[in-house]
Amino acid sequence: MDRMKELINVLNNASRAYYQEDREIMSDHEYDKLYDELVKLEKESGIVYGGSPTQRVGYTVLSSLQKVKHDSPILSLDKTKSPEKLAEWLGDREGIISWKLDGLTIVLTYNNGVLERAVTRGNGEIGEDITHNARYFKNLPKKIKFNGELNLRGEGVIAYSEFERINAELDDDEVYKNPRNLCSGTVRQLNSKIAADRNVMFYAFTFVKADGMEFKKKSEQLDFLSELGFDVVEHYVIKGNEVEDKVRMFANKITENDFASDGLVLTYNDIEYSRSLGITAKFPRDSIAFKWSDEMAETTLIGVEWNTSRTGRINPVAVFEPVDIEGSTVNRASVHNVSIMEELKLGKGDRIKVYKANMIIPQIAENLTCSATETIPEYCPVCGGETEIRMLKEGRELYCTNPNCSAQRIKSLVHYVSRDAMNIEGLSEETIRKFADKGILENYTDIYSIKDHEEIKDMDGFGQKSFEKLTAAIEKSRTVPLENFINALGINQVGLSNAKLLCKHFDYDIDKILAADEDELASIEGFGEVISHSICAYFKKEENMELFNKAVSLLTFEKPAETGERLKGLTFVITGDVTHYKNRNELKAYIESLGGKVTGSVTGKTSYLINNDKMSASSKNKKAAELGIPVISEEDFIEMTE
Repeated sequence: MDRMKELINVLNNASRAYYQEDREIMSDHEYDKLYDELVKLEKESGIVYGGSPTQRVGYTVLSSLQKVKHDSPILSLDKTKSPEKLAEWLGDREGIISWKLDGLTIVLTYNNGVLERAVTRGNGEIGEDITHNARYFKNLPKKIKFNGELNLRGEGVIAYSEFERINAELDDDEVYKNPRNLCSGTVRQLNSKIAADRNVMFYAFTFVKADGMEFKKKSEQLDFLSELGFDVVEHYVIKGNEVEDKVRMFANKITENDFASDGLVLTYNDIEYSRSLGITAKFPRDSIAFKWSDEMAETTLIGVEWNTSRTGRINPVAVFEPVDIEGSTVNRASVHNVSIMEELKLGKGDRIKVYKANMIIPQIAENLTCSATETIPEYCPVCGGETEIRMLKEGRELYCTNPNCSAQRIKSLVHYVSRDAMNIEGLSEETIRKFADKGILENYTDIYSIKDHEEIKDMDGFGQKSFEKLTAAIEKSRTVPLENFINALGINQVGLSNAKLLCKHFDYDIDKILAADEDELASIEGFGEVISHSICAYFKKEENMELFNKAVSLLTFEKPAETGERLKGLTFVITGDVTHYKNRNELKAYIESLGGKVTGSVTGKTSYLINNDKMSASSKNKKAAELGIPVISEEDFIEMTE
């Protein structure tokens, strides 16, 4: 009984963190393992405590958002990791198998064709009203052709590509651990501007009810939702003898998916039969979840590397003997922070089990020997400065306290020349490090005097042509949108999205930006006290202003083109390399300036896929061919918009 109480406490804490605080204190693998242990103990003892997570769904809602009671409870699903058991469960009946997307479950209510309310799953009985954010989901219909009330459920998700883009704009102490946490944190923001900028997608997976509509099969309900304009989760109608083949098909698609999934869902297609089964205290009897049986590999830990970022955060990375998992070789896994490293009790020579979370991201499942001999560095591995541990939202983090740390300087320069900043090709991290070691680069303004350093031609990897190419790229970058330059500065909390808001608010006038106080900055839509304080604090530092003023004298700032209507109503997906534009982001910005829309994945709503390699065998080209969507080159696009 003591073990059961311990498990209940641990699992409820993990559930609270996951569902209500947008963070994870243990992996899905570890949670499932402990949950299964609790189920077994309850079954063996015949004792079930009232607070057990096997009897409850989610956790108490803790938020300032309005709380809403669901008309009917949203239950979690019973699960299996065996395709054979999945097939046995379905038997000779017809079922629907679909992705179990790893996002945030949301209930939508439409009245007379207009979105009336969007509510999170919350604890299954009470959720939070996020209607103000749902209206800005990228693929969610604001109006539909249906009179009366319609109620449906689906998953709010953020694509891996968007996850990487958003995290790249955040400081290390602000980044999200995975797309699910990012989506949860986004849809529960009080300011809808944040959700609008983060491209949240909604995929319907359950039809709940609609006035005057009756169906015999769930597949007909999903078709009906699709006809109304909703993107419906990928699904197939199957029989028991097809289950294992379909599971393999889904598994093979995972590496191509731009969305995270933590398994599959199988449900009976016959609605009347489903209703007749009823529910248990926790699970509906007409559906079951299939969780990927994580392929485990046992290996030996070589050690933990500590890498210093541009903000001074020192990240631990486990390095181990190479192992083959899910078709690829891996030898490294992020340990995320000091807290997790200590929980795993890592040490050189330990035998560890490694898997890929959601069959993609390498993770340590458990430490079999737990030597706990790995020490936390007292000094930065790069500059030798003293370190300190800070408590952040994801746990205890290690930081270098030296503001002149060369690693922070190098990372800051890497950020300055990156695509969404100054976009200077040829200045890789390795090249920047070489230049810094030679005394050529001390700060970002030194980039513009690289042309004066003829000695670069004699350095390894350089010559006359590469030197000329680099200096040409630097000269080209002197003319740049102001928001890209503001982003390049690396101001805490100010990525490209916030830089755009800042510049637009002050009509791209640098003097007005510098003169603004915290109150005025806080009034910008999407900003607040933290961002406004960060901006003011940055420009108050004399050393920052000295470099800023020097850079401004060397650069020319462009104002964005006026938004047009030429591409209004058209949706584009861009893939592959581009040649006529600096990068895909520049092409995306141009499409949006003409009123068009750019998304990350090909769907039935895509108008054109832009790919210079029209005959490519990429997953996006295949999807476009399946849906009959035209694949056009940049030249085709330019001709279209001339």
